[in-house]
Amino acid sequence: MHRRGVWDDGLTLHQKPPPRGGTGGTGGKGGNASEAPCGLLYLAAPAALAAYICNMDDSLYFTDQHLQVRDMVRDVARQVIRPTARRYDLESQFPWDNVKQMADLGLLGIPWPEQLGGAGMDYLSYIIVIHELAKVDASHAITVSAHTTLGTSPIVDFGTEEQKRRFVPLLATGKVLGGFGLTEPGAGSDAGGTKTVAVDRGDHYVLNGSKIFITHAGVGEIIVATARTDPAAKKTRGITSFIVTKDTCDLAEATRVGTGHEPTLPKCPGVLTGKKEDKLGWRASDTRELVFQDAIVPRENVLGQFNGGFRHMLHTLDGGRIGLAALALGIAEGALEECLAFTATRKQFGKAVASFQGVHFALADMATEIEAAKHLVYHAAWLKQTGRPFKPEAAMAKLYASELCMRATIKAVQLHGGYGYTTEYPVERMMRDAKICEIGEGTSEIQRIVIARQLLGDLID
Repeated sequence: MHRRGVWDDGLTLHQKPPPRGGTGGTGGKGGNASEAPCGLLYLAAPAALAAYICNMDDSLYFTDQHLQVRDMVRDVARQVIRPTARRYDLESQFPWDNVKQMADLGLLGIPWPEQLGGAGMDYLSYIIVIHELAKVDASHAITVSAHTTLGTSPIVDFGTEEQKRRFVPLLATGKVLGGFGLTEPGAGSDAGGTKTVAVDRGDHYVLNGSKIFITHAGVGEIIVATARTDPAAKKTRGITSFIVTKDTCDLAEATRVGTGHEPTLPKCPGVLTGKKEDKLGWRASDTRELVFQDAIVPRENVLGQFNGGFRHMLHTLDGGRIGLAALALGIAEGALEECLAFTATRKQFGKAVASFQGVHFALADMATEIEAAKHLVYHAAWLKQTGRPFKPEAAMAKLYASELCMRATIKAVQLHGGYGYTTEYPVERMMRDAKICEIGEGTSEIQRIVIARQLLGDLID
């Protein structure tokens, strides 16, 4: 989706022919109009190419302000994130410098009111941000997504006015990062199986238990976590949400860049973080275990209705699925863009790889499925923004976009041949980043259950 079908910079993102056996250097434009595959006019007419692959009319969902947001984020993604994404991934290093720049631009508070430190924009603007960031690097996109949807939205949606005043400005401005402590060793898809317990001690609660695979468990300072407050209640009814505060595990880096730590924020004793997970993908994203060892959480940090945490969690995940769908869509679209650039400049048998019919089929399938995913994602986002029910649409968008993302990135590696299997080209990172999209914030199987329940109602247990 590009405004009037034109790329911002007039040419493609990555007109980089293979460094070995190709034509042109690793960073140059490479090639010329006469080398373009027949019918595409790849280098001579990039606007035609953009229009060819991006068919959804912007006016269906976007205003001029949305397009301005998209142009700004696209520029940041290309100029700031793209040059460093490979290094952060290879080193499994949290991108503090880039996070600082995103915070300064307001990207960590896009949908929140200005009076709470946010950018005062709408939900569609937020989804655009995730979509555009993920075209270049999923780790940066999930950093914004987890912080916004999982870490901040529960406080905005269920917090008291005092809680919103205390916590949301810190999160919306990026002074600290937020996360969502839900998953446990025995409670993954079965989120109602929470074993972490919270015991009432008058003016505070004492939490014991652990959460796993928590985004920002280390670097974050404000975590919305669930714990069982009524052991005698039915499985999903005795769970309460808490706002848990802690120091970032990376105090030196947070201090250096000037974001990620707020010394005046009171912290909860007894909250510990484990080592960073060594993951297949999203390697620059911070994912760790979060441990509560007699953690003291003030009573005023109880979030929302007491024993209503499971409902809060489901509400948060419904919105999160749209964000993750946008992220998956971005990865898929980024992979397609890489394929178009590579196949147009890579030559075999004396002509561009893009001229072969088998390549046409793969590119056409990718482009078609991406278009379908765009409509699912932005329709679900529009429903949420306008206050309409969106649960099945969010599940459909997440299911389709995440599985498309995996298919598209596998094809992208295949179209790059041996080069696609090296870290020199981003498609291998995209393929690794894609897999978690079928797992996180509800597996594909859970999405199918959600959709089926909407279809069949009481016929399903």
